[in-house]
Amino acid sequence: MTTAALQTVLTVPERFRGPQGIANGGWIAATVADALSRNHTAVEVTLHAPTPLETELRLEHVANTATLSHGDKLLVEAIPVAEDLEAPAFVPFNDAARAEAGFAGWHGHAFPECFACGLREPGDGLRVFPGPVEGTDLVAAGWRVPFTVADADGVPNAIVGAVLDCITGWAHFGPGESALLGRLSLQIHRKVYPGGTYSVVGRATGAEGRKLFGSSALYEVDGTLVASAKATWIKPL
Repeated sequence: MTTAALQTVLTVPERFRGPQGIANGGWIAATVADALSRNHTAVEVTLHAPTPLETELRLEHVANTATLSHGDKLLVEAIPVAEDLEAPAFVPFNDAARAEAGFAGWHGHAFPECFACGLREPGDGLRVFPGPVEGTDLVAAGWRVPFTVADADGVPNAIVGAVLDCITGWAHFGPGESALLGRLSLQIHRKVYPGGTYSVVGRATGAEGRKLFGSSALYEVDGTLVASAKATWIKPL
């Protein structure tokens, strides 16, 4: 007996780009994870290849696996994981917002058009600019959620994924430095609402060869954990 596959067609709008011509890694990871995530379960998403924009892709859900493919090419694969993701410590919103002054991307940004951390117009991009938090090993930013990313149910998980993605890279990057997201594990506990203010916190957790590891979290102003992630980035050769 075989399990029937649930298939839908997905097209990533140009708006949700990361590096030029491809989808923001966190946005696409959370979109595929949404096919599996129930009851605050963590989902591990592996990005096998860059996801093209404005292209019809196949999103498939079979048993405990969700995949995104372009023709016969596997792009993204998601599986549930039986763990609670450890979150970096809470940073109060005002401190997180002050940290933005130290954002390395002000002095050189490899992907200035990125939906999450790029230098795009307010309301178009998310404008999450993490900088070092004094006296800690954390980077943080204050996120003021634009109404332009909401739908009737609030802010989609894909937007939260984009926020949690880039900050784990900036926990490592200096001006002009970059890498590509290889894996992102996500755990979303609560809804995010447009017009809200949140602290976004990231931490570098190690490096091995070309791999960079980081964790991130999204907090409400009172310190309530909204979502957390851990990431693996791959530096270019």
